[in-house]
Amino acid sequence: MSEADAQQLVLDGLAQGKPRKPRVARRRTPAGQDPVAQVVLNVQATHLGGTFDYLVDQDQDKSAQPGSLVRVRFGRQLINGVIWGRQSTSEVPESSLRHLERVITPHALVSDSMREDITLIARAYGGTEANILRLAVPPRVARIDKEQQLVPGQPRLASDTDWVAGLDRATTDARADLNRDYDRLEEFDQALQSDGFSAFLADIGPGPGRAEHLAAWSLATALLSGRSAVMVLPDMQVVERLSAALQALGLVPFGPRTGGGGAPGGPGWAGDYTILDSSMAPAERYRSYLALASGQVRCVIGLRAAMYAPVEGPALFAVMDDAAYQGADGMMPYANARGVLRLRAKSHGGVFLALARSRSVRSQWESTPEAEEVGSGVTGPIRSLDSAHTPGRDRLPWIRWLNREELSRLADPTIGARVPHTAVVALRKALDDGPVLLSIPQDGYSQALSCARCHHQARCPRCTGPLRSDRESAPRCAWCGAAATNWSCPNCGGERLRVIRVGAAGTAQELRMLFRNVPILISSPGQPRGPVFEVDQKPRLVIATPGAEPIVIQRGGGDGDGDAAGQDPLPEAHRAGYAAVAILDAWTSLYALGVDARVDTLSSWMRAASLCRSRDSGGQVLLLGETDPQLAQALVTWRSPLLAGAELEDRRMTGMPPCCSLATVWGGRKAVMWILDRIGATTGELALLRTEEGEVPSLLGPVPIPPPKTLAARQLEGTQDRVRALVRVPLEKRDFLADRLREGLSEYYAKRGREELKFQMDPKDLM
Repeated sequence: MSEADAQQLVLDGLAQGKPRKPRVARRRTPAGQDPVAQVVLNVQATHLGGTFDYLVDQDQDKSAQPGSLVRVRFGRQLINGVIWGRQSTSEVPESSLRHLERVITPHALVSDSMREDITLIARAYGGTEANILRLAVPPRVARIDKEQQLVPGQPRLASDTDWVAGLDRATTDARADLNRDYDRLEEFDQALQSDGFSAFLADIGPGPGRAEHLAAWSLATALLSGRSAVMVLPDMQVVERLSAALQALGLVPFGPRTGGGGAPGGPGWAGDYTILDSSMAPAERYRSYLALASGQVRCVIGLRAAMYAPVEGPALFAVMDDAAYQGADGMMPYANARGVLRLRAKSHGGVFLALARSRSVRSQWESTPEAEEVGSGVTGPIRSLDSAHTPGRDRLPWIRWLNREELSRLADPTIGARVPHTAVVALRKALDDGPVLLSIPQDGYSQALSCARCHHQARCPRCTGPLRSDRESAPRCAWCGAAATNWSCPNCGGERLRVIRVGAAGTAQELRMLFRNVPILISSPGQPRGPVFEVDQKPRLVIATPGAEPIVIQRGGGDGDGDAAGQDPLPEAHRAGYAAVAILDAWTSLYALGVDARVDTLSSWMRAASLCRSRDSGGQVLLLGETDPQLAQALVTWRSPLLAGAELEDRRMTGMPPCCSLATVWGGRKAVMWILDRIGATTGELALLRTEEGEVPSLLGPVPIPPPKTLAARQLEGTQDRVRALVRVPLEKRDFLADRLREGLSEYYAKRGREELKFQMDPKDLM
């Protein structure tokens, strides 16, 4: 039997299948106009940054527009990408170009101005467009595209005249209250009405709810001026309080509406502002993104994810607590919210606003004439809205610093105690009028040691690390583990140690002995109940860590001078407050690490003190313990520029930011030294930095650093020699340094470098 007669045997009762037809490749015809699409792929490798060319089919011509999400073949994988532009020709031969597999979104998910912003941000921080896209554009949820078509919405400013009139009256009343604290609000109004970029800063005054009051007024004023508004906040607790303040002005949060009152293009969804945060559910975050991109909503608040909000035109870009740790992204290129918002405001010709209780050193430098000579997008000149006197002086509580000198003057017999007798008497009296807040620097169950005579923190004589108490053995150093035998205090010569219980639980145990039969509430993320957000006005002790301080809510009835709860959240926040606030363990500020340690400490102290009533209402703030005199003076007078100015002078002399630009490079020693040589930081054009003391080396380090905390045991090999180095350059060379570092990183990984290598521009932590 020949091969032609051979047949596949088939069992009885089973039909023989139909022969398969040979697969014929689908014939594709490129689009007639601009057939080449430049696509930014969802590939995070630095050496694969930029755009890749693909052909657009004729049937995809209308849907494959710049900003659309597409699916393409890259190597052997199918990955997503965004069309960055279209052109008629490509440098790649047409025979080598692949076609787009499909267009996922027929509309522009990333607008023209948003693509320009992403490119500027990527260049400023040494990353790629793909690095920013993964942070700026939330993952697509297909059902949301069907529910909410991306068509231009019509905000209420253009249709509801009664609502506009009510919002205008509310902002006018808020403006009258703020005029007592800020002399230059007219300049802010003029900037919102005129064309061109402007930058402002404002120090937040004392008093409950003042931060949210100022922020809500600025956002509402921007909306009334016909502009979009973006504000980045430090934590979700502040987001919720600002949301309540916006609702008190008459703004409605974006959400489902009943009775067919939805916004155009969104069935049953409408609102005046939305919240944008990476911790939101994917569907909710994508819906909020579409509402902003379509113009249905023009105001957004949230955490650092909100800095990439897709707003158009000369918008207001604002940030609260610009020096907070939460402002920096945790992924490459580690962009900072303050720099991103200022860069976008300048690109859009809008307004940048920095709000803070404790003014950052960068804001202080930008308010000096030196900043007028700098042309960088992430920094530059800024104008202060503050008046000559302290903002909100009439709401300032009585702030006292009970250090050894003050307690000696008062003849207090418990000098050096964690809570001296003078503070106990003041707090007991305050408990008759309402709750008392005790702010502690941290939570935990460790026990610190101090000298029993002078109460200075006990330090290891070998490495100066803090000593910790262990009941089963002698005290040991928390850093090197050395036993503290024959210890003596270098300050007074004392040889006896005193145990200080550090943490909320230990503090509560101590206070129960001082305040009998007084309820104690602990608010801390480290506690089983977690942080507490609200307390009533009943007498109690509230122990809280920084950022977890609950606000005092005035319930119905109250003290007779306020409305029932729920009618007007913003005025209620103004009236309610703690009868007293005590800041414990002020001495820990003397040992805080980081170049911004004093500014961060003052910010946390001011945040706690701002929850206290005014002095006229009997409110007082007690700062307990030894600390830096400049830090204490800035709190007592509520003048944070005093501390920011002192910090700025120190950094001028030492050649540190913001007087210069700085990048930190870390990874394997060989990789770090290679890129430092390549950019010219060791011997080259970037090797020297000019300061007030003369020329100094621009390179600091490298110094050894420990393995990353997330490292698995199987990855320990090759991570023992990790180092970190700092590179300083003049401000005008900041973008040049970012470009050189990005190019060096691309070259290193393109050559298949095996060691870890990363960098960050404008880091908050230098070491």
